[in-house]
Order: sequence, then C-alpha cells, then structure tokens
Amino acid sequence: MKGVILAGGTGSRLFPLTKVTNKHLLPVYDKPMIYYPLECMAKAGIEEVLLVTGGNNSGDFIRLLGNGHEFGFKNLNYTYQDGAGGIAQALGLAERFADGDSICLILGDNILEYSIRESVKRFRHQGQGAKILLSKVENPKAYGVAEMDGERVVRIVEKPKEPKSNMAVIGIYFYDSKVFEIVKTLKPSARNELEITDVNNAYIDRGEMTADPVNGFWADAGENIDFYLKACNAIAQNGANKETA
Repeated sequence: MKGVILAGGTGSRLFPLTKVTNKHLLPVYDKPMIYYPLECMAKAGIEEVLLVTGGNNSGDFIRLLGNGHEFGFKNLNYTYQDGAGGIAQALGLAERFADGDSICLILGDNILEYSIRESVKRFRHQGQGAKILLSKVENPKAYGVAEMDGERVVRIVEKPKEPKSNMAVIGIYFYDSKVFEIVKTLKPSARNELEITDVNNAYIDRGEMTADPVNGFWADAGENIDFYLKACNAIAQNGANKETA
C-alpha cells in the first residue's frame, strides 16, 4: 500500500493566516500541520508517500520535508495540482505513483489521536474496494455524512440539511487501484470540482465499501479558524505524541 497526502488548496477559510503560506504549513501546537498526516502514514507502516501540493508555496514543502527520511519513509514524492479542481481530481494525479497498488489517502489537515494501523490491516485483508473512517460529530450538517444500515454504509450525503446520522466521513480513505478509473468517470459538481463523495458513493453502489469508526480525538484543522483553534488546544492538552496520527 502507498500513501497519498493532499496539501494543496487556497486556504481561504483560514485567511489571513494563509495570506503568505499554505495552511498545511501553519503550526498546530508544536509542529507544522503537515507533520500529523505524515506521522499517521509512518505509524501505519506505509513507506512510500506522494504529497500533492499547489499554489505559490509548494517549494516550502520540499525545504521543510526533504526526502521524508525523518519520518522513516523510503521515498517521499511530490506532485503539483494546478488550481482547485477538488479532492478527487488531486487523487487522480497519483495514478502513476500508485502503479497498480492500493492507496491510503489522507487530507493534509486531518489530525487523529490514535494510529490507523488496524484499519490498514483490515483493508489489506479486505483485498479490494474501499474503506472510509467515520467519527461522531456534534454538527453533522457541516460534513459529509454516512447513512447507515447497521454497520453498513448505504450512502454518503455532503452537508445534508437533515442528516440521517451523526457519523461524519473524515478525510482518511482507502482505495484499491480501480479508484483511478472511477475518478475518470466523474462529472464536475456545482462548485466545478470532482468530489470525493462521488468516488465513495460509486464504491457503495458496487457493494465494495466498508467503514471503521475512529478512536479518540479527530480534528479537521483546516475547516475554519474555530476548528483550527480547537485542534491546537486539543493537541496541547492531550499530548502531541500520544500515538498522534
């Protein structure tokens, strides 16, 4: 399995903090935000990672991270996303890097308290299809929400007006190599982006989607300034090295 981390975007929801830098380079307590998904990959045993960047600060990632040996990777690779075409479009840039392998995709502003190693093991045992991670949230209207039938996900609805569950789809996904063919079939959404929710629903329609609940604290540190502050405070209180992913 190979890892893909998305760290592009304009960071408009954290402006003016992002006026002079990419949001994933902002500090979350005592480390740059991008360190957390990188450590998540490393602790899960993933040794080859592709970092997708964009905007005017892509070179800063190379200066900060280098070849990734600090994190224990065999290789840390980089690619560039032009514009803001959506998560699924950025994922599509990883096809050559994946080279037929399954992938773990993490959005660069996601922070977990505990390791995803067990989910990695379960997905490898699953053998095909996709897996998403879910977390209970207080305001599901702000997220992509998983509609459930027992432990089975039957649909994902993006920012529903009337959520049918409080289980949010967090920004960590597992896909087999078929994901790139799915991405090629997508049509742009109303905001002119290729949506990762459409990728996930395609796997659900095929009956090839599983889901795991996350343990402990999860934060989307880049959603807005309040989420960013909450993530910083949580890491400061819980300890930055408590199996933090």
